[in-house]
Amino acid sequence: MRMRPTLTWEPEGDLPPASSDPSAVVDAVRAGGVVVLSGAGLSTESGIPDYRGEHGSLRRNHVPMTFQEFTGSEHARRRYWARSQLGWRAMIRARPNTGHRAVATLAGAGLVTGVITQNVDGLQQAAGAGDVVELHGSLSRVVCLDCGRVSARSELDGRLREANPGFEAVAGRHRAARVNPDGDVELADEAVREFRVVTCAACGTGVLKPDVVFFGENVPPERVAACRDLVQEAATLLVLGSSLTVMSGLRFVRQAAQAGIPVLIVNQGPTRGDRWAARRIDLPLGRMLTEVVARVGV
Repeated sequence: MRMRPTLTWEPEGDLPPASSDPSAVVDAVRAGGVVVLSGAGLSTESGIPDYRGEHGSLRRNHVPMTFQEFTGSEHARRRYWARSQLGWRAMIRARPNTGHRAVATLAGAGLVTGVITQNVDGLQQAAGAGDVVELHGSLSRVVCLDCGRVSARSELDGRLREANPGFEAVAGRHRAARVNPDGDVELADEAVREFRVVTCAACGTGVLKPDVVFFGENVPPERVAACRDLVQEAATLLVLGSSLTVMSGLRFVRQAAQAGIPVLIVNQGPTRGDRWAARRIDLPLGRMLTEVVARVGV
């Protein structure tokens, strides 16, 4: 039986009320020095659901893969890669939305000086933002847990197709399956029982894992340090589309607040970071960020 990782957070006490006025974000962006911390909510308008929103994957009883389960179970790895074969195709069809493009525009104008994304879909980079720190890695890469070789997910896709010629029929029956934020889709166990997983092409025996941080796995310390440096130099930390439930993102909100750096959060629904925020704005991200770009005049 799959165990559900700790993914939920319940508000405690009275949190500051949310606003529907984006003026605070406009003023902060106009002043410059903004560091963006984005979450799954920024990609929902591209067709990729978040975890905890109104239509989030957790509401469909989706249980994300944990690092311990992936490394400890051959069956879990088979299930993950079979489901990922369908999810990967949906991910690469997704396109940046107006929110991604707005962040890229503000970064190009020098008003956003850093972007930290908790997303693994690569859409912020596809929108044109450079030097994005991928806090949780990227589904576009695969890493060997034995020899450490990093390769392209597209390379693995070809090898898995070759190893599983009959799986195309299964894929055809599940093309409408909704992709989850971690890049897989729901698929019955009987559909993946015969799926063949391949080993590392470099060392020949190594276990392959997507180059993402699974639940239960630590973010590499050098990546955390890079994010802390960005936040320390920020004039404002702007959180976009994250409930901040897990510590990997929340720690940067705490860091900013402790350093006296204003924190603005744009999210539909309360977040675990609200108590440290100067303001939370509850608006759809694409519409709000487009308005910010227009009002700032870039």
